[in-house]
Amino acid sequence: MTLERYVVLRTPTLRRPEFGTSAFELAAPAAPEAVADLQIEAAEMTRREAGGLRRDPAVLSFAPVMPMKLHEPLEAEAGPEVQATWGVGAVGADTSPFDGRDVRVAVLDTGIDSSHPAFQGLELVEKDFTGEGNGDKNGHGTHCAGTIFGRAIGGLRIGVAPGVKSPLIGKVLDGNGRGSTEEIVRAIQWALDEGANLVSMSLGMDFPGLIEALRASYPPEAATSLGLEAYRATVNLFSRLAAFARSRGELFQATLIIAASGNESDRPKYQVAVAPPAAADDIQAVGALGEGANGLVVARFSNTKPDVSAPGVAIQSARAGGGLKTLSGTSMATPHVVGVAALWADKLLRSQGGFGRDALAAKLIASGTHEPLAPGFDPEDVGTGIVRAPQS
Repeated sequence: MTLERYVVLRTPTLRRPEFGTSAFELAAPAAPEAVADLQIEAAEMTRREAGGLRRDPAVLSFAPVMPMKLHEPLEAEAGPEVQATWGVGAVGADTSPFDGRDVRVAVLDTGIDSSHPAFQGLELVEKDFTGEGNGDKNGHGTHCAGTIFGRAIGGLRIGVAPGVKSPLIGKVLDGNGRGSTEEIVRAIQWALDEGANLVSMSLGMDFPGLIEALRASYPPEAATSLGLEAYRATVNLFSRLAAFARSRGELFQATLIIAASGNESDRPKYQVAVAPPAAADDIQAVGALGEGANGLVVARFSNTKPDVSAPGVAIQSARAGGGLKTLSGTSMATPHVVGVAALWADKLLRSQGGFGRDALAAKLIASGTHEPLAPGFDPEDVGTGIVRAPQS
């Protein structure tokens, strides 16, 4: 029988309730070890063997290892010289009294050019999950990191939360922008263990690539069915992992996971819905906005049904190798949202001494506004609107 590689989320301390367990006991909060322990396994097995995992009470979720890729950005022209990029200004970061200090941010992407001036003085914590080694042979991760916490370059502010001091850089995609769910799931666990408050992912499942590969071995109907089954299992895998992070936050550090919605739409011809992992429960999906004649407009490529939106067209940020580069994509919008979330976390830390995951998510989502948007937009394309940094 054909072997496939599966990734499995297992909680060995989570037991099936014994006969006679009272409703009161079932409703009681889980012990710390019940949410602290999470084992991620990956192994070759047959479909029948994988199906048997459903009967194991310690298995939270499992799915075949799926190809993942960065949301390919589009080249764009730089705007006029200003003191801050238009995205930093549009979210109100340049007028916010907060800078993200004491907030731990994890960027799961293609790595980072640690020698870039935008990251000098930072205590970068890097971990490679690709086997390629640390660094950034693609440039995507460097650009995204620059938007979140990069220092000013040539007098231009590119970072939404430049006070972040010790970011986590998980390299989950190689120089070609390719990876798999296995690396990403392991990187999320690493980020949680390292105390990340925010996890940024500007990447998605390569569903068209999966279907194309399946059609090489199966009839179209079978390939589509197998692809949809894998898609559903992948969404569930990320949903359960995000739910684990949410439960863990009730006892340890709060962690909010934010991901790009994807660039597969081609407006006005058609719109594509949010892609995994952003499609999973408890992960905040981000859409992209650009500047229009009468206000902000939904980017042509931006997938529909995001939770929130942010600037994602003609965004200047750090270029791997030095200098600046201007790109467009939901990949560019996501770091703006992560940066704004860091500013809200900073405010909650200063005013309350701490914050919960749900409280931070509520602040971020409630900060969204439709006010700067040009007339005629569809609310399903923008969620609560463009996120805004706290102003006091």
